Amino acid sequence: MDSIAMDRAALGSLVWQLSTRWRVEADRSLAPLGLTQAQYALLAALSGLRRKGGEPSQQALAKALGLSAIYVSKLLRALEGRGLVTRLPDPRDARARRLSLTPLGESRLKAARKTVAALDQRLSEPLGEPDGGAAQAFRIMLRSLLPHHDQIAGSAPSPTPPADPSP
Repeated sequence: MDSIAMDRAALGSLVWQLSTRWRVEADRSLAPLGLTQAQYALLAALSGLRRKGGEPSQQALAKALGLSAIYVSKLLRALEGRGLVTRLPDPRDARARRLSLTPLGESRLKAARKTVAALDQRLSEPLGEPDGGAAQAFRIMLRSLLPHHDQIAGSAPSPTPPADPSP
């Protein structure tokens, strides 16, 4: 009876390697659109929050992304400088800024969604069909690690990311 060798690679190392490589490929794919993966994620999250109503604040966007307010502010400044987003003072709170996508930002996001969807499909080919059992099982496993990590780290729960940031 042949035994299959157990893969004992550290899960954290594998997750880090995969996420790093995925981000690098996303950055390469989005570069022709003048975006990075982080900027794309911000635009997609901002669009999603706006669909839910209103003009979200930088704080709300940072919370939705699970990123620091300082990092989100840095990303927004770059996107605002390129005419993709606007940050306007909130009439109810002088410290807050209300965010929206410009028409150019909407157009760039639409193109980026197509690019990211194609990349996602290409990079996840080993899992079979995007809606197949292996891909779904992988999503479930990854999602289960997020709140577990938060519990271990003693931090507030991570925000639930959109099921698909590229609709």
